Amino acid sequence: MFSGIVEEMATIVGINKEKGNIDFTLQCSFADELKIDQSVAHNGVCLTVVKIDGGTYTVTAMKETLDRSNLSRLEVGDRVNVERSMLMNGRLDGHIVQGHVDCTARCTGMVDAEGSTYFTFEYDYSEDMARRGYFTVDKGSVTVNGVSLTVCTPTRNTFTVAVIPYTREHTNFADMCVGAVVNIEFDILGKYLARLASLN
Repeated sequence: MFSGIVEEMATIVGINKEKGNIDFTLQCSFADELKIDQSVAHNGVCLTVVKIDGGTYTVTAMKETLDRSNLSRLEVGDRVNVERSMLMNGRLDGHIVQGHVDCTARCTGMVDAEGSTYFTFEYDYSEDMARRGYFTVDKGSVTVNGVSLTVCTPTRNTFTVAVIPYTREHTNFADMCVGAVVNIEFDILGKYLARLASLN
């Protein structure tokens, strides 16, 4: 479980494709603190550490993960938002994030807000997915590339988030442009409520 509060950006230093899987090797400040089998969120995707070597670590993404996320688009040199799993005695500064990406979305707009930036994202709408809680609500939470954010002006298949300068500088929102593909995880509470409503 994660909180959507990104610790830092890790840099991809190696990519190895093997059958349907991809091994990503990354470099970050806490690489030597990790352990094999530890969970780390990468752009919001929970991946397991399989190797640690000389200030780098390696994780494996399987086909299902690659199909649902933007990880297959990554290249050596790209910066990825990373967060280690939550400590149970810590504060929940963001919201409950599982690290199970639901889909990707595309950035369709960036508007300056006197220092902060409004980013608008569009995703493929499905009536079935909406019935299962895959949607956003005004002032609700959403995870974009692993970043916990508050929704404003949601529509059927779009939503906007306001990103403050600190968040933009310390996450890969710094590299974001119109057309960029991001990972989306909808709020787990909404999914449970939608499931409960379907049973009545």
